[in-house]
Amino acid sequence: MAAMTKALPRRLVGLASLRAVSTSSMDTLPKQVKIVEVGPRDGLQNEKNIVSTPVKIKLIDMLSEAGLSVIEATSFVSPKWVPQMADHAEVLKGIQKFPGITYPVLTPNLKGFEAAVAAGAKEVSIFGAASELFTKKNINCSIEESFQRFDAILKAAQSANISVRGYVSCVLGCPYEGKISPAKVAEEVPPAALAVHCHDTYGQALANTLMALQMGVSVVDSSVAGLGGCPYAQGASGNLATEDLVYMLEGLGIHTGVNLQKLLEAGNFICQALNRKTSSKVAQATCKL
Repeated sequence: MAAMTKALPRRLVGLASLRAVSTSSMDTLPKQVKIVEVGPRDGLQNEKNIVSTPVKIKLIDMLSEAGLSVIEATSFVSPKWVPQMADHAEVLKGIQKFPGITYPVLTPNLKGFEAAVAAGAKEVSIFGAASELFTKKNINCSIEESFQRFDAILKAAQSANISVRGYVSCVLGCPYEGKISPAKVAEEVPPAALAVHCHDTYGQALANTLMALQMGVSVVDSSVAGLGGCPYAQGASGNLATEDLVYMLEGLGIHTGVNLQKLLEAGNFICQALNRKTSSKVAQATCKL
């Protein structure tokens, strides 16, 4: 066998190896992936020009029509820190609530949680980080203090029967501190209970997401048109584009329940409203066809 392999042209050997790796990788991929669309929140929060409330509401409704099952609607943070999200209550109350779709909102503290529930929120997200400096920049407290805030929210949420989603930013690296030790973020939970949220700053979001899927993760955050980034971390722009994610998953035979054409329409709508080009490679390619 060694002699036969040695006699094969290098290109054929490479293709045979690639097929073997591809077949092996496909066996580890999930059959279905739940996409958490963060465009209306994470995608818009860093925009300098205020996006009107009707535009935000229409975007969310279009994303709902595209079949996304989880759409992060807004953030109940102080308008002083994130002016773009000042209309959070109006947005949450104004969107169509499609059956089977959840519309979580970010709540940094108990005050934000109470305001979100009063506006009709059924699910909230809390957000911390594995980096002390990022935590200070992002939510103006230490990691230890953030846990105290989360504890108050979790207790209130349990009493109100509100679901809570937890974010841990900077699990692989921090724009301020650099590399983050794996020991700081290791969680004693199964991969199936985790989600992955990759930015495309280095153009590696899809590759990193694919690796996460192979490791057992089946929930992925992404942003329509690739909008967004952290408002406090210079250079940390560019979320994974939902269009590109859906296109890749469909190519792998993984079910998403998302209508790609309607998703592209939603991306085109918000890009026109923002007067900017999409960051989605799939949207760019589709426009050229």
